Amino acid sequence: MHPSFLKSKIFASIALIIMTFSFTFPMIAFHGTLNAIHEDRVEDISPFTAKVWNFYSKGRYISTTTPDAAHNDLMGMIEHSAELGVASLPIWAVSLEAPNYPKEAFPEGIPVFFHFDGYSGEIHEMNTINHYVGMDPMWIGGTIEREIGIYALLALSLGIIYFIAYSAKIFTYVMLVPVSLPLLFLADYSYWLYWFGHNLHDWGAFKIKPFMPTVFGDGKIAQFVTHSYPTIGFYMMLLIALFSLLAVMARQKAVSESNK
Repeated sequence: MHPSFLKSKIFASIALIIMTFSFTFPMIAFHGTLNAIHEDRVEDISPFTAKVWNFYSKGRYISTTTPDAAHNDLMGMIEHSAELGVASLPIWAVSLEAPNYPKEAFPEGIPVFFHFDGYSGEIHEMNTINHYVGMDPMWIGGTIEREIGIYALLALSLGIIYFIAYSAKIFTYVMLVPVSLPLLFLADYSYWLYWFGHNLHDWGAFKIKPFMPTVFGDGKIAQFVTHSYPTIGFYMMLLIALFSLLAVMARQKAVSESNK
């Protein structure tokens, strides 16, 4: 086997492992859990799901309203009716600061974290703020993306596995999808920010003109100061893209040199 063929398999395997650990595995393990909670079917939540959520929640933002006894404990969070987020790694973080949210109560402002399959953070509080300016609640946006996300990642994982196992050219093209994953996320995220900012309702208590929310960096909306930055999940996506690109380049080099 040409050395570059072996390298392409190694690089693709690393990309697959990162994607599985960061997104695919926790999404599968937590799939349907929020629906079970909302429908009072807590008994349907398996101990395995709870262990996965507890593991992935370590080190994440914890609301100041969450009792200490419930920290990093899914069943404790449910028992105390605390606000729950999904288990997969958060990709993007947005926070708002305003005079009516004192630093003592919200030292990090009002943060919300965006995932492939949902949200985490101060979701209810953020939706309250959105309603204040006539903006739809967050769950209105990205419905299709959240529904198909787990299946898209499973399909992509299968494509990477085929790339590792076989040398057909079509699987090299498949690897261009994880290469472009960060750009695809940013494009979709930016679209929904634009949509929310340009579809304001008259029922908002505070009237503002249509606007484009800040995609990256710091901004200002009415009396709110906004912060929008990538978080750990996005950096994992960059690693997936990097190793996928290295896999493609190594495969192309192997094919080119083998045809000489």
